[in-house]
Amino acid sequence: MISERMTDALNTQINKEMYSAYLYMAMSAHSSNVGLNGFANWFMVQYQEEMLHTMKLYNYVSDQGAPVKLMQIDEPPQEFGTALDMLYATLEHEQFITKSINDLVDLAIEEKDHATHIFLQWYITEQIEEEGNDNEIIDKLKLAGEEGNGLFIIDKELSARVFNPPAAVTDWTQIR
Repeated sequence: MISERMTDALNTQINKEMYSAYLYMAMSAHSSNVGLNGFANWFMVQYQEEMLHTMKLYNYVSDQGAPVKLMQIDEPPQEFGTALDMLYATLEHEQFITKSINDLVDLAIEEKDHATHIFLQWYITEQIEEEGNDNEIIDKLKLAGEEGNGLFIIDKELSARVFNPPAAVTDWTQIR
């Protein structure tokens, strides 16, 4: 059983992960609206990954015998500027999530909650990957340019990204 303080913190993280999904869905819609279908695809995969992150937390809290409390999700922005603006916003958001995960790890250590500490290690690794992916695309956009052929090539590259869920996710309660 996890403490009430840890339960509250994990439930807050569930909300942050849900907002992340919502934000990336909005970025996908914006990308589609401006003709960047590869970016739209990339952000939709981000949305799917954030939903997976949410469900892992949801199931962990539930498996620990603690109550899951779903909170209101803030409305994300609807306009995001250029492709580079979107990626900078994505990186900034992922850095916010990284800090939030690190705060959870600190709380787990403070409470000597070894199970939660171990559980959160997956998220630490995931955040390293998330920020790395964002930085890679930012570097490519800066190198190739935000318009014309450079943007076209990057957009085409991002259209190839696919969501790779854990073995046949057909039942979200099985995500651990």
